[in-house]
This record gives sequence, structure tokens and C-alpha cells, in this order.
Amino acid sequence: MKHFYTRSEQIQGIIKGLNLTKTLYVSSIIIGPEHTGKKSLAQSVFPNAPMVSGEKQEEIKRALATSDELIITNFEKLKNQSELDFTNKRIIATANYMGNAALIDDLFAFIYTMPSLNQRNEDVQYLKELYIEDAKSTLMIENSTIDTENIPLDLTLNNKSLKRSVYTYLIKHTMESDDIEEIIYYYLLKHLEGNDAYREYLGLYEKPLIKAGLEKFGSQLKLSEILGINRNTLRKKIHEHNIDQEL
Repeated sequence: MKHFYTRSEQIQGIIKGLNLTKTLYVSSIIIGPEHTGKKSLAQSVFPNAPMVSGEKQEEIKRALATSDELIITNFEKLKNQSELDFTNKRIIATANYMGNAALIDDLFAFIYTMPSLNQRNEDVQYLKELYIEDAKSTLMIENSTIDTENIPLDLTLNNKSLKRSVYTYLIKHTMESDDIEEIIYYYLLKHLEGNDAYREYLGLYEKPLIKAGLEKFGSQLKLSEILGINRNTLRKKIHEHNIDQEL
């Protein structure tokens, strides 16, 4: 059985409403942005219902002819919606946007709105912790000293970008020098060309070195000593890489 993870009162209200219709032949639709968990929520409440995408018109026709209960995802992509007959059917649909509001109102007894993650702060933190544990297990990370409190979370694509930002952060913070060298090697193998490539790609090494040094030591003088280069040379490189504008 697929489990849906949430601490949002609004989402729990949707789940409660769907549960109340589990024994009734009524149709419901969950509308909200992509990657907010609409499909997972429907599957968690109706685990035995067949699921078909609205992009597959013929499959939906066959499913409606043989099943009393059906999950239709991407409902907004389904053509000829007005020809559908949901009589004596339990349909749970998901859609990224409303579409024809009057038609939706005719087809569905219950219309639920799934909010974006940036409107569900309690879920952001809850899912973040779940993804951290998932990433540690998947990537076999045993280092417990990684700072996970200040992970820069990307919510632009809801669950998808949130999960990716957690995984990316943990990967970056567990890399060893061999891993970094290999990444740079494959990047250069793909992109290396031109007549002045040495100078062009030197920034791959210099820029992060100088940025990290400035953040760690907080002083150009101290960093020039650490790197063993002239302070004026350091200032020149800071200007070349626009580092002074980014810190």
C-alpha cells in the first residue's frame, strides 16, 4: 500500500473527505500544481483502484467499461471529457489545473484543491527530514556530522525539486577529492575545446578555491598567505572571477 506523508491540516482534510467516499459511487477530483503529491494521495486512499493517465484515451474507455473504481491522472489532458459517464462509478481524478470549471462541476461531486509546498510549511520540514533519511540510506552515507539544518531547499517544482535539493546537498557534502577530480575530468572531457582553454577552464579550480578561502578566513591578506600568492595577485583573481560581487 502506498503511503502518503503529510502533516498539513488541509491535506488531512482532503484525505478525510476521500475516505468518507470509499464506499460510495461518487466521483472526486484533486486539483493542484505538478509534483504536489496528488497521485500518491489518491493511491494511498484507493490502493486497489486501477490508474490510467488522461493522455491514454482508449485505455480510460476500457477501464471505465470494466471497473467500478478508477484513478484518472492528468485529467486535464483527457479529450472529450463531456462524453464521459461516471454513473455508478467511483472515479478519483487528479489535474494540474481546473480547465472547464462548469464541466468539472458536473462530473465531480467533490472538488479538492491541493496547495503547493510553499503553502505547506509543516510538510516542507517533514518531507525534508524524510528525504534526508532516504538519501542517507540510498547513498549509504554514515557521516552524521553533515549540517542538514541549513540545506537550501528548492520548492519551485514542489516535491520533485525539494527531494533533488536534499540529495544534491548531501552528495556535494560527502564528496572526497577523488570524486571531485572525476567529476571535473568528465566535465572537461565533454566540453574541452578552443584556443585558450587553459585560461577559460582555470576558473573551475580557482573560483571555488578563492570563494571558500574568503568565507573560511574572512581576510584577503590571510588567504594570500594561505595560498602562497601575492595579495595583489589575489585581488586580481577576485576581480576576474567576480567573486567580490557574489560574497
